[in-house]
Amino acid sequence: MFNPETILYAVIWLIVFEFILSKTLDYLNTTRWSDKLPKELEWIYDEKKYKKSMKYEKAKTKFSSISWAFSFIVMLLVLILWGFWWLDSVVRVWTDSDILRAIYFFWVIILVQNIISLPFSYYFTFVIEEKFGFNKMTKKLFFIDAIKWLLLTIIIWLPLLALIVWVYGIAWDNFWLYTWIIMTVFSVFMMMFYSSLIVPLFNKQTPLEAWELRDAIESFAKKVWFKLDNIYVIDWSKRSSKANAYFSWFGPKKRIVLYDTLIKDMDVEELVAVLAHEIGHYKRKHTFQMLAFSIIQTWFMLYLLGLMLWVDEVSQALWASEASFWVGAIAFGILFTPVSIVLSLIANILSRKNEYQADEYAGKNYKANKLQSALIKLSRNNLSNLRPHPAYEFFHYSHPTVLKRLSALDKIKK
Repeated sequence: MFNPETILYAVIWLIVFEFILSKTLDYLNTTRWSDKLPKELEWIYDEKKYKKSMKYEKAKTKFSSISWAFSFIVMLLVLILWGFWWLDSVVRVWTDSDILRAIYFFWVIILVQNIISLPFSYYFTFVIEEKFGFNKMTKKLFFIDAIKWLLLTIIIWLPLLALIVWVYGIAWDNFWLYTWIIMTVFSVFMMMFYSSLIVPLFNKQTPLEAWELRDAIESFAKKVWFKLDNIYVIDWSKRSSKANAYFSWFGPKKRIVLYDTLIKDMDVEELVAVLAHEIGHYKRKHTFQMLAFSIIQTWFMLYLLGLMLWVDEVSQALWASEASFWVGAIAFGILFTPVSIVLSLIANILSRKNEYQADEYAGKNYKANKLQSALIKLSRNNLSNLRPHPAYEFFHYSHPTVLKRLSALDKIKK
């Protein structure tokens, strides 16, 4: 029914398709670039700032094209030159344990990916971000972060992988179901404790001191019946001048985290408006909605994976000497590309809808004009591209463009 050679051609064509789609969207986005300040942006950017934002956008797009092309060529070479067959053969010699074979297999891939991506990440941080005034990171901190992320992968993901391979070895037909339960529990755990367990490994979070901002936040939270437990400031300025804020709101304790760069850039009312937007997400139950979507998506993906792993030809398509979980999972990951793109589009559509609703909540329960000025400041300070091509926006943007959000907030003010 299945032919390994046909599956291999499908894998290669899907990699080519994803590359062509990405480059087509990038090209369409360039057609929206302009050397002159567009009229609709005159109230956000001045001429000098707009030209700088365009230079930043061009630099990022060029960098993305080069890194994408490099990854594309490497993946094709690995497939054509039997790279997965070679690695599979090596790990089979190292041990007779399928669990250890899977760990060794994916560990080598992760290590190689990190080695390949590190120079690109270094260039982006210390050349592009540095040139446009965003980077505040030292070279020492950059490499320490890289090592920490690698160690976290070893400590968290590889044991999780070992558990999944063990389940695959004993559950057979029900492998996908038990794995889905494991991944769901893991996802919920990470949502609950990421901010308190992982973030402190990279950044210091200190309680916001009792002053005007804290009083204003607590006053608004009380007004909208939002139980607030913690307000923290994160020392993001040691890495970047870009600003943000987020809520850790899943579980018994809710935690507001403000970037110190955000506090520096905005006044008290703008900061409260940003947090009103985040509380809007909570009030509209967007967290549970997106978690439910993620759980259903994982269920669907694992169900298909469970079916695919029974087909020996899937592993053989990547030149594996015999069927295996690890090679089959790699092939499935590529074959799943079209479905993954569709699911990603659905997630972006839901996310953009949720952003409008959170903006509406902030505008009606606090001050729409203050959220508008906060969005303008964020866009200006981050040199955001406010006029992406509609197709590029549809595929890549999880948030509506700032111009659309400002327009929606104008209707609330009326």
